[in-house]
Amino acid sequence: MKGKIVMDEDVPLRDPNMLNLVASVSTKVPVTYGSGDVHILAIDCGIKYNIIRSLVSAGVRLTVVPWDHDIKKERYDGLFISNGPGDPAMCEATVENLRWALEQDAPIFGICLGNQLMARAAGCNTYKLKFGNRGHNQPVKDMLTDKVYITPQNHGYAVDHSDLPPEWKPYFVNINDVTNEGLVHVSKPFFSVQFHPEASGGPEDTGFLFQKFIDKAREYKRQGHADSVYQTGPYFRNKRVLVLGSGGLQIGQAGEFDYSGSQAIKALKEEGCETILLNPNIATVQTARGVADKVYYLPVTKHFVEQIIDKERPDGICLQFGGQTALNCGLELWESGILEKYGVKVLGTQPEVIQAAEDRDIFKEKLDEIGERMAPSLACNTLEEAKEAAKQIGYPVICRAAFALGGLGSGFADEEGMLAKIVEVALASSPQVLIEKSIKGWKEAEYEVVRDAYDNCVTVCNMENFDPMGIHTGESIVIAPSQTLSNDEYHMLRTAAVKVIRHLGIVGECNIQYALDKDSQDYCIIEVNPRLSRSSALASKATGYPLAAVAAKLALGIELDKIPNAVTKVTSAAFEPSLDYCVVKYPRWDLSKFDRVEQQLGPQMRSVGEVMSIARDFTEGLQKAMRMVNSSWKGFQPLGTWTDEAREAELRAPTPQRIYALADAFYNAGYSVDRVHEITKIDRWFLSKLEFIAVLSNDLSSYNLQTLPRVLLMHAKKAGFSDAQIAERIKSDELSVRNLRKEHGIVPVVKQIDTLAAEFPAQTNYLYMTYNGAENDVVFDDFGTLVVGCGTYRIGSSVEFDYGSVLCLRTLVEHGKKTVMINCNPETVSTDFDESDRLYFEELSLERVMDVYELEGATGVVVSFGGQTPNNLAVPMSKWGANVLGTSPEMIDNAEDRNRHSAMLDELGIDQPAWSNMTTIEDAKTFCNKVGYPVLVRPSYVLSGAAMNVVRSEEELKGFLDMAVDVSDDAPVVISKFLDGAEEIDIDAIADKGEVIAYAIAEHIEQGGIHSGDASLALPARELPKDVFLKLKDIAVRIAKRLEITGPFNMQVLRGTDDSLKVIETNVRASRSLPFSSKVLDVDMAKLATQAIMGFKPQSAIAQCDKQQELPYVGVKVPQFSFKRLPGADPVLGVEMSSTGEVACFHPDKYGAYLRALQSTYMRLPVAGETVFVTLPEARLGQHRIDKVVASMKTWQACGYVLAAGTADAKALGAAGVTVQELPHELKDGEPRLNSAAVAAFKAGKIKYVLELSGSTSELMYQCRRAAIDFSVPLVTNVEQTVVIGDALQRHGSSEAVVPRGGFQEGDLVELETYEEVMDLKN
Repeated sequence: MKGKIVMDEDVPLRDPNMLNLVASVSTKVPVTYGSGDVHILAIDCGIKYNIIRSLVSAGVRLTVVPWDHDIKKERYDGLFISNGPGDPAMCEATVENLRWALEQDAPIFGICLGNQLMARAAGCNTYKLKFGNRGHNQPVKDMLTDKVYITPQNHGYAVDHSDLPPEWKPYFVNINDVTNEGLVHVSKPFFSVQFHPEASGGPEDTGFLFQKFIDKAREYKRQGHADSVYQTGPYFRNKRVLVLGSGGLQIGQAGEFDYSGSQAIKALKEEGCETILLNPNIATVQTARGVADKVYYLPVTKHFVEQIIDKERPDGICLQFGGQTALNCGLELWESGILEKYGVKVLGTQPEVIQAAEDRDIFKEKLDEIGERMAPSLACNTLEEAKEAAKQIGYPVICRAAFALGGLGSGFADEEGMLAKIVEVALASSPQVLIEKSIKGWKEAEYEVVRDAYDNCVTVCNMENFDPMGIHTGESIVIAPSQTLSNDEYHMLRTAAVKVIRHLGIVGECNIQYALDKDSQDYCIIEVNPRLSRSSALASKATGYPLAAVAAKLALGIELDKIPNAVTKVTSAAFEPSLDYCVVKYPRWDLSKFDRVEQQLGPQMRSVGEVMSIARDFTEGLQKAMRMVNSSWKGFQPLGTWTDEAREAELRAPTPQRIYALADAFYNAGYSVDRVHEITKIDRWFLSKLEFIAVLSNDLSSYNLQTLPRVLLMHAKKAGFSDAQIAERIKSDELSVRNLRKEHGIVPVVKQIDTLAAEFPAQTNYLYMTYNGAENDVVFDDFGTLVVGCGTYRIGSSVEFDYGSVLCLRTLVEHGKKTVMINCNPETVSTDFDESDRLYFEELSLERVMDVYELEGATGVVVSFGGQTPNNLAVPMSKWGANVLGTSPEMIDNAEDRNRHSAMLDELGIDQPAWSNMTTIEDAKTFCNKVGYPVLVRPSYVLSGAAMNVVRSEEELKGFLDMAVDVSDDAPVVISKFLDGAEEIDIDAIADKGEVIAYAIAEHIEQGGIHSGDASLALPARELPKDVFLKLKDIAVRIAKRLEITGPFNMQVLRGTDDSLKVIETNVRASRSLPFSSKVLDVDMAKLATQAIMGFKPQSAIAQCDKQQELPYVGVKVPQFSFKRLPGADPVLGVEMSSTGEVACFHPDKYGAYLRALQSTYMRLPVAGETVFVTLPEARLGQHRIDKVVASMKTWQACGYVLAAGTADAKALGAAGVTVQELPHELKDGEPRLNSAAVAAFKAGKIKYVLELSGSTSELMYQCRRAAIDFSVPLVTNVEQTVVIGDALQRHGSSEAVVPRGGFQEGDLVELETYEEVMDLKN
């Protein structure tokens, strides 16, 4: 039976397409849902409850209003346009409202009908779909990321995006029919989608769009504006990015971060990012004008960074280019909620991942999840836990500190007493230690891995250590690519590396280190560094793969395959380099500069620099590297005399002298490869190469210059023997050997680094020299200017000399000159392949520099910017026919030779300390008795005060003179009267043909007697009387004229209490302080010097320099020390330099700048109410020094600090009216230091600052100083420094802009200045 509905009357049919269905379904009155600080206004065109749920669940306050509500009256942080039924043309009232909204800046997000209404408001047309409503599971493509999503849909109308206005772009398109699925505004935060991201009945892949909208609303609320979501490439293109630098150079964290940071900033700017750099290391290239858009010379600490974020409002932050300093600071910012509060996104590897890699416990768990493992280990937070862990694991064990750099706090322990000593020190600077089963003797290898956000992953370089496990990789010789791994071993470790990095979720670059048992092929993972590291710089330079630049672009979200290979120019960064050469890294130690330092190498890094040689095989590479690291070394050969006992002990417990013990073992003692392997566990393959060098060297000794066969000479050159080394074996001289081999046609060839073993043509001239080749890879027709770099970083020669070299290169390029760079330091910017037309990664020996000079047909060579190493080459290069540019070699020699320099000062009538040229011990005694002790022993041609010593008695004289002669046995030694209590002044200047065109005069905070590299400098020297200032300028002018200086020079002058001026020395080259002087005065001294050297007629800056004392700001440079990383070293300062780096900060006065700079060296300043321990100067230093300290203690007390002192000092201070707590520091011979009440208080954290001012070298005072270092208590050992810190704390101790204590709140006035803002003050 059929039925039908019968109506009493006719019902007219109504076409729904002609009805305004939105008006029917929309709410009639505003309704509010949820609560939160962000207010979203939603136009209801038929809004679904799932949409309301999606918005409210994100923590916002949502107000739903009728479709035709007048939104102009509302205040909101984001506007939402809902879905709804019917024809969008029926909703003209909504469209009119939207036209107004599009003229505003608040974020807008539309869904379905909302997409169509936004399109009409923007000026587009809409149309009805041909086949009715579109349903579920439609594939759409995100036009910004190329990602494809399956989406739920339900609409009958669509947008015609063929007539989009230029400021709008398609956001999504349908893959099936290429119809529009969304719109995005290119500059404002407006976007919409046609599908339904909220639908729970279909795919929820696009639910993230709600969060993206809410994030924009929060950004708008916080900043008053928000960026568009439109990006033509990566998500973070065209954003503001804060880059955290590494601060002052220290052991384990050196110049590699200037290189990586500079490269990263360049890469970020290529992608349109505005870069804001925080780095107090004023000597770096990355802080030079024109690199970053803004620079802050401030401490890299949480409280300073928060204020910078509040002021600058960056979109993102990079933590991976500033070493452990930046990483740890970033984790603090993340854990404290500061990054979330300000909406700052961490770019690249996320904080959770960083924490997983750094926290030993979490890291172990992560490895367990994927079947990988560490050595048996337990994470511990206390000494008792560590002891218990060692018992469980079994001795011997290694202690590793978490969140640490360079193996800080690491050490091997064979028993509980040794473990306790290591763990106590480690926990003083790290919250956690890992007690791990010792696997000493296994092979150590590492891989550099790159991964993008889309899980594309490549290994860029693999390396192996010459040393087995037990010696930190930074202390070891490192070879790339690995020479002794089998193919199976190589791929086993590569597979594990990729698996670990993917599982952790690292985005960018990282380093993974392994221990491998070659006998069983068992391996374990030592650690993963989720950032650019020292090894990364080595890997980058070894392969030519620009790791830092690639990592920066990956952090922005760019896919690996879309980043071009900067070397080949025709391939992408998604490749694994192939090396047809051998790279050898050799570390540089300066342990001889430190009294009492432990010499034995182990799991804690103590080297201060490194070199990298490139060769065709290991023997050639090793010998080159040894000459690179120390110009007095000739290669792999014995040095000194070894007894059987000493040699055996050195091989078993290596120190920096171990390489000489190995040489002696093979050259003189007849050791076999197997015997050396059994003692050292060094791989037999490496040892066989060393044995070959020894055999070849001994063969050479059978000949002389006339009888040496050509074939043997060729073998020696292929094995890396230098001309000087061969000359020594055949009892000839270097020049004769050079001439002989050239007569035989034995000359090096130039090879090119191309990263792909010649499979693709390289477009860069990244070069090295070898005798293991038949032809040159390049044509020599540039006739460029050769610039000699700084070589290895060491104490006294660091990143400041790379700064000068780079600015010299850039000035030459600016003037259209072809440039040739020669350097061997992988941590430098100057060895980046795009800084010069030709880069030679080569040794800075006379032989090799002349090889490059002659092959290139160089028009001249610049030696003025790389420090003492190139300066020492000036005279011999000139004798060999090189055109040394700038100041003549003869005049350089006149300044460097202490005797001739002193005679010149006498000739000019310039005062100097009484001096004498040392010829015999008796003459020296006579002079010292005449002028009185103390005296200063000063050899010629030295760097950083090497072998300079203050001698206070006849007994000390002979030993110190012997040391001086050992350092520079071809040059005389001068003895001068040492002036206690004088003020030291530094002068940096530039001259052109003897006329000074720029100068800076800086005063030391410490008195004379502290090496200028360890002193704190204030510039301008406001406290110098004007007449003294002018006298200093006059001295510089007269010396420049007498030496006919063209280029940079530096002078140290002593100012007596009577304002007398005495010149100590003149260095005719760029100095350590040149970057500081240039940046404080805003005078590009390196550029002026280069222009003068090249004859480009530089414009004089004298008028600007004459007004330096009137500048409205002061820059203060302070040294960065690494005593914490030098176990046992006495942290007392003197005439020999011991700092490893420097930092500088600005402020309207020197006190504020000084406090900021001290904090930049990781020195925590005490808080009022905390206890400060003080020791008074010894009586022999004079009552005036004691009085100065007493007066300063009254200032410290007035600042609210509690003072404590030993028994005698407490009594003396109390008698002078200073309230002091008695805290005995007394020890009997042989007693453990913790028996001292003072030292025990250091360890317990009860003492927050130590002022050890005794000036004593006694065991008791040494234990006080060393305990402060070991237990991470800030230490000051200088009286003048103590006085200035006290005065500074009294002036600025409560200022959040100078000594932030966490009192800053969002919205407070930020009183931190960029470098650019500081410089604007002088205008």
